[in-house]
Amino acid sequence: MPIDSPLFRPFQHKSLALPNRVVMAPMTRSKSPDGTPGEDVAAYYRRRAEGGVGLIITEGTTIDRAGASNDANIPNFYTPKSLDGWRRVVEAVHAANAMIAPQIWHQGMVRKPGTGPRPDGKSDGPSGLSGSGKQVAEPMTDSDIADTIEAFAKAAEVAKAIGFDAVELHGAHGYLVDQFFWENSNRRDDAYGGDLVKRTRFAADIIAAIRQRVGPDFVIIHRFSQWKQQDYGARLARTPGELARFLQPLVDAGVDIFHGSTRRFWEPEFEGSELNLAGWSKKLTGKPSITVGSVGLKGGDFIQSYKGQSADVGELDGLEARLARDEFDLVAVGRALITDPEWTAKVRDRRFAELAPFSPAAMAAL
Repeated sequence: MPIDSPLFRPFQHKSLALPNRVVMAPMTRSKSPDGTPGEDVAAYYRRRAEGGVGLIITEGTTIDRAGASNDANIPNFYTPKSLDGWRRVVEAVHAANAMIAPQIWHQGMVRKPGTGPRPDGKSDGPSGLSGSGKQVAEPMTDSDIADTIEAFAKAAEVAKAIGFDAVELHGAHGYLVDQFFWENSNRRDDAYGGDLVKRTRFAADIIAAIRQRVGPDFVIIHRFSQWKQQDYGARLARTPGELARFLQPLVDAGVDIFHGSTRRFWEPEFEGSELNLAGWSKKLTGKPSITVGSVGLKGGDFIQSYKGQSADVGELDGLEARLARDEFDLVAVGRALITDPEWTAKVRDRRFAELAPFSPAAMAAL
C-alpha cells in the first residue's frame, strides 16, 4: 500500500540523505559509566533505527572542557575509549539503514562547581552567574572562550572522522551556548556581549570553526530554544523581527538546519500566526528546520516525565498537515520513541491502535 503521509517522504540536504522525516530527539540518559557509551547504548539506538527512524540525534555528549559535565555517567566526546564506543554506535545505526548525528554539549553554569567527572575544573559561563544571578565563578576569559570554541570544533571534526552523518550543536535550554544569548546571564562588555545580535558571537564563532573543520557538505544542525529549564515563559526574541536578527549571524556562520526546541509543537510562537518556532526559523532564514515537542502524545512534556507524569497517545493529523505545507522539514520524536522503538514503523503502516501511551516506567528504557 502506498504511504501517503508526508512523514515518509525522503529528505536530502547536502550529504544528509534520509528515507523519511522522522528524527529521534536528543534525550539525556546518564547510562554511560565513565563517560563511555557501551554496547547497551549501541543497542538502544539500533532498536530505534530498526524501527524506521530516518535520523537519530544522540543524547548530549560533552566536549573536552573540564567543567562541561556534572555527571560521570553522561557520555563524553573526547576520550579514546568513549570515541571507540561512539564508533560502535554509528556502525550499529548504519547497519539498520538510518543516519546519526551527535549532539555536542557543554552545560555551562548549570554544572555546579565540584561536580562531574572532572570536579576540579571550573564551571564555565559568560559572566560566571548561576541561574538565580548569583556570582559563583569567574567570567570566561578570552583564553577560556578560544579553548571552548576549539573543543567544539574538534568534537565535530572527530564526529565526521568516525562516521557520523551530521553534527548538532546544543545551543538551547540554559546551557553554555544559550547562556551567551541572554542578557541576564551574559553581562560582558567585550565582543561576546552587548545587544541580542552581539550575544550571538560565541555561537557563531563555534559554528564557523566547525564549518572550517568539516567542510562545506557536512550538515551542521543548531538546536535553540526560547524557553529554558529555569524559566518556561522566557522569550529570547519577542517578535519575528527580533528572531530574524538573532538567527542571521548563525546562518552566516554556517548553520544548515535549525532545530527549534519547543515543549509542544502545536503552540504558536508569536501572536497572529500559527507558525511554531521551527516554522518561523524556516520562514525567516530559508533553511530547513526540525520541529519537536510532545509529538504523538498529549499531556505533559519531556521535563515533566522526569517528575512521573504520564501522557496519552496524541493524533498526528495536524502535524502531518503542517509538514505537508512545508512549514518545517523534519519532525523530532522523543517520549513516543522511548515507549516504543517501533513507533515509526507503526505510524508508517498506519497501525495507530498499536501505539501506547507514555508512562514514567518507560523512562527506565532511557
